[in-house]
Amino acid sequence: MSLVLKNLSKSFAGEGKAQVEALSHIDLEVRDGEFVSVLGPSGCGKTTLLRIIAGLDHATGGTIQLDGRLIDGPCPRMAMIFQEYSLYPWRTVIDNIAFGLEMKGMEKQERREKALEFLELVGLVDFAGNYPYELSGGMRQRVAVARALAIDPQILLMDEPFGALDAQTRNMLQRELLEIWEKTRKTVLFVTHSVDEAVFLSDRVVVLTSRPGAIREVVPIDLPRPRERTGAEFASIRRYVLDHVEHSANPSKV
Repeated sequence: MSLVLKNLSKSFAGEGKAQVEALSHIDLEVRDGEFVSVLGPSGCGKTTLLRIIAGLDHATGGTIQLDGRLIDGPCPRMAMIFQEYSLYPWRTVIDNIAFGLEMKGMEKQERREKALEFLELVGLVDFAGNYPYELSGGMRQRVAVARALAIDPQILLMDEPFGALDAQTRNMLQRELLEIWEKTRKTVLFVTHSVDEAVFLSDRVVVLTSRPGAIREVVPIDLPRPRERTGAEFASIRRYVLDHVEHSANPSKV
């Protein structure tokens, strides 16, 4: 299975009806079970790219294919996780996780058992009956991950899911996400502003240029897991990726 973007572009109307180009000719293949992060300067179109893949926005040029089939709208084989958690405040944790299964018509007992399975995966079984407001930000994001996994997508699209968290919680959830990924082997496309996060998590890092976002470089992260952030190899790759991101933000910089 692979997700293939061919010549993907996005323009929208700006002030005075002038066309603003957000993305330009994106060509990318994400392989089955791969963890790929997307980096780039603010405003380069990272979130727009993810929203187009998820079917929440439309490209103005190019195609998206999954297993050779054209994707031109929301696809049940993909699930998106946002920075804002997007949990239903009136539903308990377990009912939030079961929501997608309910929409699929699964019987109550079966969807509860499935939801508990994924609560266990993210270590929150003891909070099944709690409401989102009773959880920390990190716990709410783990619920969001469990809810996405419960519908058994092939691809997880993650839009800066840890961006609003403190550094300690963020690092903890990065490690937990990798443990979940290694157990489930889902394909992950992960948008982040953090070079450190991208290098720690990913098989490959895609660096976009400033607007219009185009692929500047795709960097393979050939480091064994678990990775040590303090190691010399990690620091070298991090510096290499950071140089590309900084050059994308300031292309005239020597």
